[in-house]
Formats: sequence, structure tokens, C-alpha cells
Amino acid sequence: MEPLIRLFSAWSGKAPDKIEALPPTGSNRRYYRIFYTSQQTPDRPACGQTSCIGVVGTNRSENLCFTGMARHFASQGINVPEVYAVSEDGMCYIQEDLGTLTLFEAVAPGRNSGNYSDGEKALLLKTIRLLPKIQYKGAEGLDFNLCFQEKELSHRQILFDLNYFKYCFLKAVHNDFHEASLQDDFDLLAADLLKDRAETFLYRDFQARNVILKDGEPYFIDFQGGMRGPVYYDLAAFVWQAKAAYPDSFRKQLVEAYMEELRKYCDIDETFFRDRLRLFVLFRTIQVLGAYGFRGYFEGKVYFTESVPYAMANLRALFADEASAGLQARYPYLCSLLRMLCGRPEYMPSDNSDRRLTVKVCSFSYRKGIPEDRSGNGGGYVFDCRAMDNPGRYEEYKKLTGLDATVIEFLEKRGEVQKFLASAEPLADSHVERFVSRGFTNMSISFGCTGGQHRSVYCAQKMAEHLKERFGETIRVRLIHRERGIDRYL
Repeated sequence: MEPLIRLFSAWSGKAPDKIEALPPTGSNRRYYRIFYTSQQTPDRPACGQTSCIGVVGTNRSENLCFTGMARHFASQGINVPEVYAVSEDGMCYIQEDLGTLTLFEAVAPGRNSGNYSDGEKALLLKTIRLLPKIQYKGAEGLDFNLCFQEKELSHRQILFDLNYFKYCFLKAVHNDFHEASLQDDFDLLAADLLKDRAETFLYRDFQARNVILKDGEPYFIDFQGGMRGPVYYDLAAFVWQAKAAYPDSFRKQLVEAYMEELRKYCDIDETFFRDRLRLFVLFRTIQVLGAYGFRGYFEGKVYFTESVPYAMANLRALFADEASAGLQARYPYLCSLLRMLCGRPEYMPSDNSDRRLTVKVCSFSYRKGIPEDRSGNGGGYVFDCRAMDNPGRYEEYKKLTGLDATVIEFLEKRGEVQKFLASAEPLADSHVERFVSRGFTNMSISFGCTGGQHRSVYCAQKMAEHLKERFGETIRVRLIHRERGIDRYL
């Protein structure tokens, strides 16, 4: 933190008014919102408090890749955050604060319901129309030596991703396959993906979470994993993003909008382009399954295993397209494995396509440990009920629980539990509201006491009932009394 404060002071000539740590991301970088009072300038006649983003990284090369690319992209007229200052050692930097609204959050209602509004579609179309500019103008004059991992998409890089699928997904769910035959198809697929030499920029992580909307305009972040590579990859990643589940008709709109913009930079043979795009959809979906397998089956994050059927739905749609017959003929063993996986019952479309936020409310005993959140989200609260008088200390209540009338009367007469819940419920309400607006699907609220029998059971029951009454059908409420063996939806 101190190096960041020194960098800010050297850049702005003053100390920050306030610094807020931002929620951690998937990377090792730490982000801070720095508030300060701006000076009056010809461009800014009125001074007032404003903010910037401070970043502290653990990898100098990665930091310099991002800041170098950001400055180059900005010079090419691409919407990226302006980099204000970089420390001499390259370990921290200061950039423009674009705000907090991501494209992912902006289209959450459509993603959760499966019905995208005209406004949401307009935002998605506006974003995809900007992709060719990033790929072509971004590559013009870019020093690819800045690239953090690889300078360009290579046979080795592709095999990294394909083997990620083999070892982290396929071996986890289906061990009965012929590895040499699969490797033959992998080698052929890698060679085919690299057939056309690309002089364009490959973003590698072009997705809605990496787009921030500033005054309604898309701005792009987290491009430091980019390299030289073909244009089809990023288009496939965005349009076939698994849990977005865009209707087929809207996917076609997105591809058409992209191609219309792409024609400003190059000539297109539409048949050739669509054939290449299908190839990259296959590759990108295999890559995604590898990531889901690692995060879900090895790290135990349920959110990712729940995402697998969406990726399988993309594969089923790809194989159902008559134009994809060539893929199945060229990679017969790989495609036969994928088709077999697509047909497994656990990966078939579910009648329960409910994408609402599920709030898991749980009572537990501290003696047996805090409940593990396996949703992959980790959001929510754990409340300790042990400060309240324990009915379990009294003989007449020892065999009862917080669901029994006499225990409820005991707790409510003392008045402690009402004050406790009066503090907990507003916290839970605001958290639920935020998670719903951001399109999250899992949240946990746990109440613990000594035995998981009286106080925690009462509080979890009341919290679950409160949330159901407060939010109705907007959310799903799952109530678990762990030590009592109760698990049900309200």
C-alpha cells in the first residue's frame, strides 16, 4: 500500500483523501479506489472530489504488459482506462476510474430470465461492433514483446488448453477413452486452428465481465493475457459464452454485426469465415470445459459444475448444424467423445432452468465447523449466536430445538434474539438486493451456536422466513438445519 500512496502523491502532488480496497478478483492484483480533491484547470473549471484506481501487482511483467498495451490502445482510439502513472519498479500503477457497472451486470436480467430486452441486446451489439477495432487497430504498431505469456497463439499454447480439457474434465468424468486416438485429433485440430497466419490482436478473455460501461459506452479491461492471433477466437468466446445462453437468433445478429464491422478492415469470404468460426467455437468450448472441470471437480466450486450443461448445450447446437459435419468427419474420435458427453443425463437440458439467486440459510454447531460454501461464490454472512442465553443449559429444553414453541418462547421473552435479528436482517437484505442486481446465483447466510440445536435453528428459521416474505419469488430460499438433518426450499 505504501508504494501506491507514494506513487499517487508523486502523480497528483497531494495525499489521497480516502482509499477503499475493492473486492478481490481472480488475479493476484489488488485494486483500490483512491478519492482525492481535483484541482481547478481550464478543462475542469470546478474542483471537487474525484477518484482513480490504484493497482498493486505481484508480477512486474504482467503489470507492464497491461499498462503498455493500455497506452497503445488509447493512442489507437480504443476505449480503455487511461494509465496515469506507473512506479519505477513496475509493481504498481494508477489508472482511470471507469465506474462499477460491467456489461455482465447490465445484462443480468436477460441472462437470469433467458429473455434479453431490446436495451440489453443493444449494449451487446454495441460491444461486439467494437471488437474488430481492438483486433486490427490494436495490433497496428503494437510491440508484441509486451505480451505477458506468449507473443502469439501457437501449437504449444493450443495443446496446453486441449490437455487442460483432457486432464481436468475428461479424466474426471469419463476415464474410458483411447488417449492416443484423442491426441491424434488434438494435433490435427491444433494445426488447423493455426492455418491462417494472423496479424491481429487476440484478446483471449473477451467477455462481458471485462467490459465496463461508462456513460453508456463500452470500455475494455483485463487484456494483458492477449497476444497475436486469429479474430475468430474472441468472437466465439463472446457470442458462445456458456451461461449467457443467447437465443440462436440473437447469436446470428451478433455475428452479423461483427462481420459488418469487420468488413471495414478486411475482405471476407463469408463461407470461409463461418467455417473457421465453427472450428474456433469447438476449440473454445473444449477449453471452457477444461476450466469448469478444474474449478468444479478439483476445487469443489459448484458454480462451475453447474455451468457445464450450458457448455454442452453449445456443443449440441454445433453438432446439430449440418454445416458442422466437416468437423465431425475431420476429428472423428474427439467429436464422438464430445457427442457421448452431450448425451449424458446430467448434462442434458433441465426443466429446472431457474437462474434466480438461491440464498442458502443454514444453522450449525461450531463444534462441527462452519458450513463450507461450495457454490464457487463465497458471498454472504456467518453470524455467531452464542452470546445469547442458551436454552440447552436448562433441563426442560435439552431435547427440544429452536423450532419448538417452548424454546421459541424462551428466546423471545428475553428480547436478545429480536435485537440480534434486527441487526442481521438489514445486512442480509442489502446483500441480496446487490446479488440479484449483479446476476449472482448463490449466497449463503449461516447461524452458529454451541450445539446447532436451539439458538442457531431459531435464527436461521426466522431469517429464511423473513427473506421469503421480503423478496417473494424474486429469489429461492433454501433452509438447512445441518445438525437436525433438515434441508428444504421454502
